[in-house]
Amino acid sequence: MTETIYHRICPLCEACCGLELKVSDGKVVSIRGHEADVFSAGYICPKGVALKDLHEDPDRLRTPLIKRDGKFAPATWDEAFDEIEQRLTPILAAHGRDAIALSLGNPGAHKMGLLLYGPKLRKAIGSRNMFSASTLDQMPRHVVSGLLYGNLMTVPVPDVNRTDYLLMLGANPLASNGSMWTVPDFRGKAKALRARGGKFVVIDPRRTETAAMADEHHFIRPGADVFLLAGMVHTLFDEKLLRLGRLEPLVDGVDAIRAAIVPFTPEAVAQRCGISAPDIRRLAREFAAAPRAAIYGRIGTCTQEYGTLATWLIDVLNVLGGRLDEAGGSMFPKAPAFAVNTMGAAGRGRGVTFGRHKSRVSSAPEVFGEFPINCLAEEIETPGPGQVRALVTIGSNPVLSTPNGPRIAAAFDKLEFMVCMDIYLNETTRHADVILPAPSPLEDSHYDVAFAQLSWRNQARFSPPTFKIPAGQMPEWATLLKLCAIFEGKGARVDVDALDEEQFRSEAAKLFGDQANAVIAATAHLKGPMRLLDAGLRAGPYGDGFGRNPAGLNLAKLQAAPEGIDLGELAPRVPEILRTSSGKIEMATPLLLADLQRPARDLAQPAPAMVIIGRREVRSNNSWMHNLPLLAKGPERCTLLVHPDDAKERRLEEGAMARITSRSGSVEARVQLTADMMRGVVSLPHGWGHKLPGAKLSLAEQRPGANLNELIDENWRDPLSGNAVLGGVPVDLTPVV
Repeated sequence: MTETIYHRICPLCEACCGLELKVSDGKVVSIRGHEADVFSAGYICPKGVALKDLHEDPDRLRTPLIKRDGKFAPATWDEAFDEIEQRLTPILAAHGRDAIALSLGNPGAHKMGLLLYGPKLRKAIGSRNMFSASTLDQMPRHVVSGLLYGNLMTVPVPDVNRTDYLLMLGANPLASNGSMWTVPDFRGKAKALRARGGKFVVIDPRRTETAAMADEHHFIRPGADVFLLAGMVHTLFDEKLLRLGRLEPLVDGVDAIRAAIVPFTPEAVAQRCGISAPDIRRLAREFAAAPRAAIYGRIGTCTQEYGTLATWLIDVLNVLGGRLDEAGGSMFPKAPAFAVNTMGAAGRGRGVTFGRHKSRVSSAPEVFGEFPINCLAEEIETPGPGQVRALVTIGSNPVLSTPNGPRIAAAFDKLEFMVCMDIYLNETTRHADVILPAPSPLEDSHYDVAFAQLSWRNQARFSPPTFKIPAGQMPEWATLLKLCAIFEGKGARVDVDALDEEQFRSEAAKLFGDQANAVIAATAHLKGPMRLLDAGLRAGPYGDGFGRNPAGLNLAKLQAAPEGIDLGELAPRVPEILRTSSGKIEMATPLLLADLQRPARDLAQPAPAMVIIGRREVRSNNSWMHNLPLLAKGPERCTLLVHPDDAKERRLEEGAMARITSRSGSVEARVQLTADMMRGVVSLPHGWGHKLPGAKLSLAEQRPGANLNELIDENWRDPLSGNAVLGGVPVDLTPVV
């Protein structure tokens, strides 16, 4: 038996760890961390090992399915695309482009083909009705980056290996390995921070795995991060602790923030957030006094009613404390390819514009070309011009992942046509008329298009396929191009390679002008995402410039380095990264200042008696990883965490079932008592609820769990970003008898 070693970048979460796979006779024998990987240095979590289970999962779809008389039947790819063309064309002709909606899910962020060809499909569809998981997760971060720095992906991340003081809110990187911050082995990095004399502080309504290893942990009322952060900003002004340093001439809005923050004294906000005024002042002083410091917030600070404001105030604190764009502070990665903040003229741009149009039913403003995904059901249900009549989903499971899933499921049954790209027949795709399967991640090339822009250290890595794509399986980029051709009226039987060549030539002419022919010739041996990647690397900040810089980066050099290429520590990038119209960090835009009036009015409001939050677990990732044996085994994970005193008051017992009721719905979950929960707060993980008929997730349905999103009001959104409010939702608890 001959074993072959392959190296892969794990595509299952944002850590993007390097993996080493042993393969024998076409089967994965073992998976472990790749110790020589320049980025993750051998770190691996259980999800990486479970890649074998995903590849071999008998429930994973391997052929297109077409629904006939209410039942799915296998079909050829030609039959599937013919069906799509025949069903979609009349809808477009009768009702126009806005009758089609597109919903993009989390897995798309981890696939090179989907990220590079997804925008082509969006353009081909030409509809205003675009939705994605971003408004369930991270849109506040994008809005703040757009407003302050001019581009939605210009995201500062902690320079964790050089900081002396890290303050973290609403994040659990020991479970997530970072979120909007690609940071494998956070545990090791946090231990190193403490070993060199630094301090690590966590603010969270739960004493998470991350909080348990911190120097200090403070409980905070869910949704109240804005009050703590505003109190800290007030302290910096009040105690004259500002030090903008070299960024001072590049920052607009300091005086406006000084005036707007006046009501938020530590004494005024303490009761609302649940942290004492002396502690708020101390945290601000420690942050200001540390030689090198950074503040970071994530899911908990984004998925709340003040998500954009909380995210903004984190950046405000980093700017006012002189921590932005400084070593050991909050810095901007420099990606090797595809990052807007490395393209075009540096230091100034067009900035961003929101609300160019509004959703038809709720008048929700567009943000970065999307409407809140919470608006999808009403756009399908409500008659009139622009009603959504057909839907395309790509790796998206809104029936489980969005608020009020039952309403969305019912709305899907009213569609005239639905096509899904997915690896599973799940709670959403069961409603489809056509399902187009994707290859296994091990049958696909991989480059981190998005996450290289969020990395704790600059790097470039590439993975070739471990296995050949099976005969008859279409790569995702080709599937997307076929759909583009259908929407553009070119027909389902289009030559994908010819269409790809035509599009590459057109894009090269726009991007490279007089050099386009040379770029086309230099990349002619490649196609699809590989060609786009080579062009992106060569034209990027470390690239060979198509021969002008022979020592520079290109795809061939990356392919020759299975361990990746280290591109160095994060370095200062302001003003180079700015794309605002002023060429400055626009820290106090009218949108943000106006919205600050909401928490000012809310200061005196009492907190609800009991609220619920979600949670992240290292053996889970959203709704699609509960069918893998390695991750599913062990104790029940979809449990309701309850503080013992709260349980006693409500007659709840360890291991018994509790009914959780909100104004939007009711679910039942098993009680798990723990003093790690703040009083008045309970926690249920998201992504569960695998109990719906018609799905084929054989293992997941054995432990279906409760769907947290059935408790969430789909009309409750952060007004600036459209992000769903998923945390701090008032609930009642009663025993199930």
